[in-house]
Amino acid sequence: MQRIALLDDYHRLALSLADWSSVRARAEIVAFDHNLSVPDQAAAALADFDAIALIRERMPVPRALIERLPRLKFIAVTGKHNRTLDLDACAERGITVSHSSDRGPGANGTPELAWALILASVRHVAFEDRAMRAGKWQTTLGPVLFGKTLGLLGLGKIGRRMAEIARVFGMNVVAWSPNLTAEAAAAVGVRRVDKAELFRLADVVSIHLVLGPRSLGLVGAAEFALMKPTAFIVNTSRGPIIDEDALVAALAARQIAGAAIDVYDIEPLPADHRLRQIENLTLSPHLGYCTTDNFKVFYEDTAEALAAWLDGAPIRLMDH
Repeated sequence: MQRIALLDDYHRLALSLADWSSVRARAEIVAFDHNLSVPDQAAAALADFDAIALIRERMPVPRALIERLPRLKFIAVTGKHNRTLDLDACAERGITVSHSSDRGPGANGTPELAWALILASVRHVAFEDRAMRAGKWQTTLGPVLFGKTLGLLGLGKIGRRMAEIARVFGMNVVAWSPNLTAEAAAAVGVRRVDKAELFRLADVVSIHLVLGPRSLGLVGAAEFALMKPTAFIVNTSRGPIIDEDALVAALAARQIAGAAIDVYDIEPLPADHRLRQIENLTLSPHLGYCTTDNFKVFYEDTAEALAAWLDGAPIRLMDH
């Protein structure tokens, strides 16, 4: 019987969100509810598995791990792209990789979470929650968003949704990305500005760029120096887009009013990490795409892909 590992099932819901009966009839399914360090811990835990199922990029699968999984024949991934999976190593080993479909709520989860973080930051919701539990009452004041300026780093599918919601709040919206044109921005009611101007103008900066060589460390000390002392920055994209040392320094010096982040250089964030100690920083554990709607589709597609592989006719093959 084949053995299948469902990885990083933090919520312990994988086996209840989809019908696995077709897979269970022919394979043993084991769900891991914790992250495995790579490569050593993952290699030891997964050595006897024939297939693994990944949730996005929670666990990287580099060549160094693939080479230590002698039985591995199939990988199911959620999403159509995975920058931490070595597809060349998979091809060399003859490992089939199947991606999930495009159905489901798509790009709504992340912008909704971004707005939750924006509102929680500017109105000090997490801080006031802690104060309330300590017996205090009304210890902070925050601004309204009406009439303020939202600066979007990135105006793709998620950025455009952010702009739509900003207009409901009565905000002005400016945007920048390396390839954004004034015409493309204007087509969705947004003004294109250069990068420095965005940081000078924005009352809230929200990041919606793909992580790559051009965006790595894109926001650093120079950008924080341009921001208003009353401004906030929110990152629901990828942690390394912001220089962490520069963020910590800007927050400690009250160079900006605050920040909210959902993504980190290291995930899961270590329990003793310095970001956990910063008062004017709102944290969430990479919840952007993590909704019941998305995960139901993820696991249904994973079950479908695994069944097709067991049938000898794999579907939705990922290009190498």
